[in-house]
Amino acid sequence: MVNRQIVVGTDGAGTSAAAVDWSAHEAQRRRVPLRIVHAFHPQWGDLPSGATAGSDDAGRQIAEVVAANAFDRAREVAPDISIETDTVTGPAVPRLLEVSRGAELLVVGNRGRGGFAGLLLGSVSRRVATQALCPVVVVRGRRTAAGGPIVAGVDHSPDADLVLQPAFAAASDQGCPIVVVRAYEPMIPLSLSPAVPRRVDIPAQDDAERSRLEARLAPWRAKYPELSVREVISHESAAAALVQASRDARLVVIGSHGHGLITGGLIGSTGLQLLHHAACPVQIARRPG
Repeated sequence: MVNRQIVVGTDGAGTSAAAVDWSAHEAQRRRVPLRIVHAFHPQWGDLPSGATAGSDDAGRQIAEVVAANAFDRAREVAPDISIETDTVTGPAVPRLLEVSRGAELLVVGNRGRGGFAGLLLGSVSRRVATQALCPVVVVRGRRTAAGGPIVAGVDHSPDADLVLQPAFAAASDQGCPIVVVRAYEPMIPLSLSPAVPRRVDIPAQDDAERSRLEARLAPWRAKYPELSVREVISHESAAAALVQASRDARLVVIGSHGHGLITGGLIGSTGLQLLHHAACPVQIARRPG
């Protein structure tokens, strides 16, 4: 059963402030409650503004300040939604996964308090994105793009609708265009010389891919006739095509295509490359549960 709330993890530093802002906007858009979660260790050396040293429970005091600051930030962004805060003891990843079980969405920043300056994706963000059993958004790059589209990366798997559903819904709510990207590598006829570049432009294959994509999109176009929908057929890798599309986008939505013991429990190389290099927030679409 899906719990109609958005969960955001914050550590009071790094990109978690951007994650709180983004999740508050999204909770307001979806008209669902927001739950702000901060996981802490009892011994934490950094004292944020508002906390005092020497307390018998300094870790708890710091955690409450971090959560309160995040609450104030979210309330300023979205004054009309229901917001609750939750401070939990222990490592961030297992606690975030625990509290978000069955949530409608889990949101994190791309780097946290312990990240190195040159690190593109923090360990907590990566593990949450790959292990969560609900949809995840990693907030990175540019948080908004005025006039930018929602980008959906799809293939011909049966789970493509898991990507299209949130992408079309978000585009409809935000009144923006949607760009659907299908990247594939054309097959080279055996008659061609091995000297021919590995990727070639074969119109017949492009036409076939476009026809399959149009068939996949037909019910979504019918459901959202007001949307401007653009299809992109690319011969680049899926990651390269989507990173390129992210430069003008407000959100990129992709599927989970891992091969772990739990279906949907991991994401593939395309997802990981986007989490490192996308110029906007990235949503990993998967079935909650």
